[in-house]
Amino acid sequence: MTSLTACHDSALPGHFEPLGASDRTRPAHKTTSLDGLAGYATDLCINTIRTLSIDAVQEAKSGHQGTPMAMAPVVYALWQHVLRYDPTDPDWPNRDRFVLSCGHASMLLYAILYLTRVKSSGSQEDPQRGRPVTLDDIKRFRQLDSACTGHPEHPLTAGVETTTGPLGQGCATSVGMAIAAKYLGAHFNRSDFVLFDYCIYVLASDGDMMEGAASEAASLAGHLKLGNLCWIYDNNGVTIDGHTDIAFSEDVAARFRAYGWYVLHVGDANDLVQLSKAFATFKTTTNGPTLIVVDSHIGYGSPNKHDSSAAHGEPLGEDEVRLAKRAYGWPEDAQFLVPEGVREHFSNGIGARGRLQRTAWADQLIAYRHQYPMLADALDQWLQRSPPDGWGKDLPRFEADPKGIPTRKASALVFNEIAKNHPWLISGSADLESSAMTRLTFDDAGDFEAGTYGGRNVHFGIREHAMAACLNGLALSNLRPIGSTYLVFSDYLKPALRLSALMEQPVVYIFTHDSIGVGEDGPTHQPVEQLIALRAIPGLVTLRPADANEVIEAWRIIISLTDRPACLILSRQAAPTLHRNRYAAAIGVARGAYILADAQNGKPDVLLIATGSEVALCIEAYEALEKDGVFARVISMPSWELFEEQDQGYRDHVLPTSVQARVSVEAGSTLGWDRYVGARGAKIGMRSYGASAPSRDLQEKFGFTAENVVAAARDQLAQKLERIK
Repeated sequence: MTSLTACHDSALPGHFEPLGASDRTRPAHKTTSLDGLAGYATDLCINTIRTLSIDAVQEAKSGHQGTPMAMAPVVYALWQHVLRYDPTDPDWPNRDRFVLSCGHASMLLYAILYLTRVKSSGSQEDPQRGRPVTLDDIKRFRQLDSACTGHPEHPLTAGVETTTGPLGQGCATSVGMAIAAKYLGAHFNRSDFVLFDYCIYVLASDGDMMEGAASEAASLAGHLKLGNLCWIYDNNGVTIDGHTDIAFSEDVAARFRAYGWYVLHVGDANDLVQLSKAFATFKTTTNGPTLIVVDSHIGYGSPNKHDSSAAHGEPLGEDEVRLAKRAYGWPEDAQFLVPEGVREHFSNGIGARGRLQRTAWADQLIAYRHQYPMLADALDQWLQRSPPDGWGKDLPRFEADPKGIPTRKASALVFNEIAKNHPWLISGSADLESSAMTRLTFDDAGDFEAGTYGGRNVHFGIREHAMAACLNGLALSNLRPIGSTYLVFSDYLKPALRLSALMEQPVVYIFTHDSIGVGEDGPTHQPVEQLIALRAIPGLVTLRPADANEVIEAWRIIISLTDRPACLILSRQAAPTLHRNRYAAAIGVARGAYILADAQNGKPDVLLIATGSEVALCIEAYEALEKDGVFARVISMPSWELFEEQDQGYRDHVLPTSVQARVSVEAGSTLGWDRYVGARGAKIGMRSYGASAPSRDLQEKFGFTAENVVAAARDQLAQKLERIK
């Protein structure tokens, strides 16, 4: 085992000599330039990044300039000399990806996007997506409608590969991107054509190293030997509360070596020569991810605030800004200065190199189309994020069955048939594929494993948070990922799921074991509040189908989604397969809620509203009430979100305002059901945690019986009569 300063395999090509320990007492103010570069031009570009960041934060009176001041040389070296990226086409499929996981340092990214002239990646139909960074945006950093938001947001700003800010998320998402690159290479590359071999570079902070999501993802990346992944760790030793040694004392390099990463060390963020060697070493390292530890001075150049938390989350102040600019040899009173020749310097570097690389790739694609026309057609569909023609041609049909099957099992049957005809569907689970029934079981589905990157089943291990972030990385790469776990464990991955919605990525989350129906496992595994928590996330579609045929329709909806994630909530216990000749067709799922069974005269006295396996209870109650001459209507409501998107006429048709006697039935929290049953309506649901017992006993204990639904309906009618009196 070698020292921190080199790869942990000393025989690795590109090994370089250990560097001296960094001097954390006093920052120098010049970079060590690469051979053949004009040092002045390099320093001018680097200091332009620094001062734009300083001025933007000062003007906004909020933000973080400390990391841009420190890491500007690293970003300069990466973008100007390493990154395979064409600023005129930021969506070029084989581009290298750069992820700023420390999203609080967003001005570092915005400055380089502006200086390299990254163009719009939006469209005429939606000009607010993929907006290029302008100098005016930088001047309006953190202000309403600026492309330079407080933390980088995808797809708002061109060149922002993923939304970051919550620490650890960018790191974890990058692992999904690296998995996607390997999968695309395995699927499309041929011996005579390499269409996909891009790399993912991540700038990470001390905070990222502390977050569990990043650690989970790093463990997975090492296990999968993702040699196309490089994290650059800004080791500045400072967070908001002060120096990291108050809470963080582990040997990060040793931890990553244990994960199976190659670890390099650059002792000074200003040393472009050693940075170049480190990047070159990464490029020759193909059998594992690389961590480059870069020692830096937060707030570099600020004589009074460098190496302190004062440079972290607040402006320097006018006096300190002048002193920092003086240290850089910069005009002290100049604001948002971009010296002549700086943008041209980048155009002659990354601009010219990236254009040649993209053009060569496009030329190769033309030849590829002639050689492999079917693969080229599939490539076009992947790029357009469109499902292949005929993706649903083999969907099963389910006959009426009072015993039924668990909706998790129905889902497995359905999406396996879809996946046979939809090669962009990638499935994975947090060690629960057999229980959640989310394994792709057809021939050639295979497993995605180290060295075998064409498989479509990804084993994320017991790493729910990292799994969800990886799903985002896969979706950002135009794949259609599915991730599964138990509903109760959705809490473990909620931050990444929220980002799926914020980024408008069509990730599919399958959450099984959806209620107290879990039974003997008890309240630790029986979800109560999770479903309403998911419904509270803007942009997320939740679907809790009642039976196997509603599962089919739910999957039709999911496949059609292109700009929003979906959660499919499924049962462990069997749900009766309803008789669709007697009751309404399951196609109504597409509208979020529909009339499943109605009063014979179409004028119900009471509404019974339910989701999932509780719909069958309402059908039983409906039939019992009908025998007694009570006119009821059963409404299956698998998706609140889709129902709310319907026009008012349809919603009033399903839930007529004239009918005030209403009962909701759902084996979860009753919170939110007032919207549909009103303040006086009955809500049969969970008001406490569950218990450890057989499912049937729990259903009885907590009131999920047809008899209880009938009693609640009668009580509603009695209250109605009392009000009339």
